[in-house]
Amino acid sequence: MILERIIVGSYGANCFIIADETQEGKPAIVVDPGGEPERIYQKLLEEAYTCTAIVLTHGHGDHIGGVEKLKELTGAKVMIHHDDEQMLKNAEVNLTASMNGPKVALSADQTIGDRDIISVGKLKIKVLHTPGHTRGGICLYIESEKVLISGDTLFYGSIGRTDFPGGDYKQIIQMIQTKLMVLDDDVTVYPGHGANTTIGFERRKNPFIQG
Repeated sequence: MILERIIVGSYGANCFIIADETQEGKPAIVVDPGGEPERIYQKLLEEAYTCTAIVLTHGHGDHIGGVEKLKELTGAKVMIHHDDEQMLKNAEVNLTASMNGPKVALSADQTIGDRDIISVGKLKIKVLHTPGHTRGGICLYIESEKVLISGDTLFYGSIGRTDFPGGDYKQIIQMIQTKLMVLDDDVTVYPGHGANTTIGFERRKNPFIQG
């Protein structure tokens, strides 16, 4: 598996490219193209990745700002959890109307749900629905690689904010405890902003989820 991080946009969101380099055409997905779609596309071209899908961990503007242009450039289908599908369609609700950059209002090509599997070549990526930051927030778990893309659910030493519409503090804590903290300590966590961490470190040190 190839996992590449590109920090994009004025909010410094982590965009990820996940690819199976063992398969012809190096099939890949792009996760959370929050901005700078041309730069993301250039990376796809340079590495000869074939982008088959754009997967959104949730519908906030700092994670979706580049999605329309990247879809235009790649022809890839756009995927989001069904509980954030309406958010993607409305620039006021997804906050792009009040951010620097293009207003985003589009329909997903496919909605996804808890425990769905996204295939990238031979890679199997499990969708974990982790509402609390948004109603349709998800994490992406690649069990074979011990990798978790956590979106804005879990951060290094912190958690996603819950003061936006659709946020719920009790819910995000419950989701982290029941769906993420059950994973192995050595699972590497790649969040939507900031540095990588591990499940073990967060289990021991994250002040929001102690006890």
